Amino acid sequence: MSALPTILDFALRAPVLLIEDEPPVRDRLERVLLRLGYEQDALYFAGSLAEARASLSRQPAAVALVDLGLPDGSGVDLIAEMYAANPQMAILVVSAWSSEEAILAALRAGASGYVLKERDDLEVSIAVRSILSGGAPIDPFVARRLLQEFRGRPADLPDPVGPLSPRETQILRLVASGLGNREIAEQLHLSRYTVERHIKHIYRKLVVSSRTKAVHAARARGLLD
Repeated sequence: MSALPTILDFALRAPVLLIEDEPPVRDRLERVLLRLGYEQDALYFAGSLAEARASLSRQPAAVALVDLGLPDGSGVDLIAEMYAANPQMAILVVSAWSSEEAILAALRAGASGYVLKERDDLEVSIAVRSILSGGAPIDPFVARRLLQEFRGRPADLPDPVGPLSPRETQILRLVASGLGNREIAEQLHLSRYTVERHIKHIYRKLVVSSRTKAVHAARARGLLD
């Protein structure tokens, strides 16, 4: 006797819209969804707000994975539009943005969950499974920031993320000069993995999702001469 289908089995048949402008991240999230059991033809992709709106007009989605930093605007605006059109839609933010402002804006707009891009495939997969089953997955780091927001952190307590370390500043200067991770690793006599880890920390501290945005944010704050 075959087992009865689960809620997750039904959910995996529903169309998913993946909204992400960085090809490596998009490809990674696609692999996560396929490993979960999605069929390729259930997945739809958009790299901007305009593409997402066009896709939704052609094919309504039951689930959306949304990046907040898109080329033509904020993913928060799109979340609000999708939620207004379909309050039952499961919307998971997958973003490098970790500021209280970004997190609260996304959740208030209608996001059902929030996970940081830096999490590994297993953690992202768990978040997706949770949202498909009706849960509201919140990244541990995001949850900690929300608790600080609601409790009210004392004004003299330093931000938990902190400033860039000397090594992170050094790496960011090399990024700004146009070097890739492999070249930076060779120049500093570090492993490529170590360089990538430092860059992830830089993204989190500057609340950005790309190398170009990290350089712009650092220059705006006077961190790069």
